[in-house]
Amino acid sequence: MKPVLPFPFQKRILIAVSGGIAAYKICEVISTLAKAGAEVRAILTDSAQQFITPLTIATLCRHQVYTDADFWLPTHGRPLHIQLGEWAELFVIAPLTANSLAKISVGMADNLLTNTLLASSCPVLLVPAMNRQMWQQSIVQQNWQQVLSDGRFHGIAPVAGVLACDLPAEESEGWQVGSGRMAEPRQILACIESLVQTGGKRDLVGKGVLVSAGGTREHLDPVRFIGNPSTGKMGLAVAQAAVHRGARVTLVQAAMSAELLALLPDEVEVVSVTSAEQMRRAMLERFAQADITVMTAAVGDVQPLDYCDRKLSKADLPTVLPLKHCADILAELGKIKQPPQFLVGFAAQTGDILTPALGKLKAKNLDVIVANPVDKPNAGFGSDTNTATLINQAGKQVNIEGCSKLTLAHHLFNFLETVKK
Repeated sequence: MKPVLPFPFQKRILIAVSGGIAAYKICEVISTLAKAGAEVRAILTDSAQQFITPLTIATLCRHQVYTDADFWLPTHGRPLHIQLGEWAELFVIAPLTANSLAKISVGMADNLLTNTLLASSCPVLLVPAMNRQMWQQSIVQQNWQQVLSDGRFHGIAPVAGVLACDLPAEESEGWQVGSGRMAEPRQILACIESLVQTGGKRDLVGKGVLVSAGGTREHLDPVRFIGNPSTGKMGLAVAQAAVHRGARVTLVQAAMSAELLALLPDEVEVVSVTSAEQMRRAMLERFAQADITVMTAAVGDVQPLDYCDRKLSKADLPTVLPLKHCADILAELGKIKQPPQFLVGFAAQTGDILTPALGKLKAKNLDVIVANPVDKPNAGFGSDTNTATLINQAGKQVNIEGCSKLTLAHHLFNFLETVKK
């Protein structure tokens, strides 16, 4: 799955690379940003150059790379760290080593990276990578929490995975796995996109966001089902956006791939279901604790009247399949919604998308409906991009054309601010 960013992504992004084997991952991040139209500048520490060359990064940035050798050169203009700090609209440090983290936590300025950081005022994204025992040290965790307590700093904590510095376990067990592995490029890019969209604001801190995603499956027997093409990408984007804005997020998902679920921030609570009834129960159990509920899931409308617990032979398959209606989860939530809860629905439509969406908005007591054409290119089920019209109860409409699903999710949270409770 290729990373997706809105185009043109005309932002000035400064990326600093400190020393660690994970430095190779930043190449994909820089390449994707540059291809999307961003202006990218890079700083490499002396230790970073032991893992990746300035020429590699300069080629991907399409611009000179800055090192400590440039920092200490005499200049007749303004100091380099001042120029870079004022130029940047977003500062990314990846990989962030324990050494650089410690320096940042106490405000040290002993190289180009740390001096530039102190000379800047834009949001900063920190992406650590280190040996698992180093990451778990109490002093490292104290430094991490101290830095993140400053609202200017945002972080993606290391994830569990095979680390280059770990010794192999028994041959039959493979390599040891531990926390310390740097986040994958697609996760870093998602956080960059969110920070660009929000300017670093955390307007959902203290809020609980409940999201449904994917497509339910109504089984006839253990191997056959009635389903739909929903992949859960829109729900993933809503969950990512909510976490990036500071919310506590629960995702109730059906039939999402392991590849997509791996892109969720670690903070997201994931509840896995299969059928519409299972999703109904999961949503009802958690709805009262949610400040905002967003139903992106494509929930089945009908299910087989009868279920067989063994695979039916071809000869036993009915030529006419009796059906019964599934529960309408969104309508049920709309009936029990209490102020100041917000309830958002999605209307996946073909042809005229507004008329049925408006009907759904009123009939199901929603605060906002997202009218989503699924018969247009690069929109709807399975697409990485989307097009939609956002509508609130007062009749206000905002058209969102051709953007990534993560950007659409941020437009949705911004639009919720127009809804008065």
